[in-house]
Amino acid sequence: MEQGIRIEGLSKRYGEGDTAVDALKEVNMSIAPGEVVGLVGPSGSGKTTLLKCLGAVIEPTRGRMTLGGEVIYDGEQGGWKTKDLRALRRDRIGFIFQAPYLIPFLDVTDNVALLPMLAGRPNGASRARALELLQALDVAHRARAQPSELSGGEQQRVSIARALANQPPVILADEPTAPLDSERALAVVRILNQMASQYQTAIIVVTHDEKIIPTFKRIYHIRDGRTVEEVGEGRGIS
Repeated sequence: MEQGIRIEGLSKRYGEGDTAVDALKEVNMSIAPGEVVGLVGPSGSGKTTLLKCLGAVIEPTRGRMTLGGEVIYDGEQGGWKTKDLRALRRDRIGFIFQAPYLIPFLDVTDNVALLPMLAGRPNGASRARALELLQALDVAHRARAQPSELSGGEQQRVSIARALANQPPVILADEPTAPLDSERALAVVRILNQMASQYQTAIIVVTHDEKIIPTFKRIYHIRDGRTVEEVGEGRGIS
């Protein structure tokens, strides 16, 4: 797989000697462009550590990560392949959280356009990209609204648009449906699948939400720092 994200033998150890704890143990994963994959596991299984490694928030102990066809981390070759991890997170990894975390003093368009602007894209082009995504997510009519004027569902759609703003190869979605009822949870999953297909983004959904787990075609179960891949039900959500 040349694009998307590939993880090979990823491990993370905290501490040294007798007190060392292996939070991740030789994790292997691959997510293709346009694919939405579930990452499922109980509390303490290593989900958060894996998510932080994938998001370039913490450094693994060993292993290899390839993003969009480019090696971004190689434990055998000095670790991170870029010195600017903030730029890596900003430009190449999209994040969707349980709460939308929109900037309250920016309108919807500028909330989405901010990341491309910070990456050096012209303001006009950044706002045009934002409007394209808002249109795709059916919230273009709220483009000039303040976050406080949006419903919860609208805020979540704006947060998805923001995650896609820099056209990242991968999006990490951390419990995006946890507080939602079944109908709204499935609507979010439907949107993620549509956006993954339309923009050829690989999306990893970290979840323990039983409402959405049957929708994944592939699932990685993580327990005690190790992952096991299984074929999911892929239940239709149209």
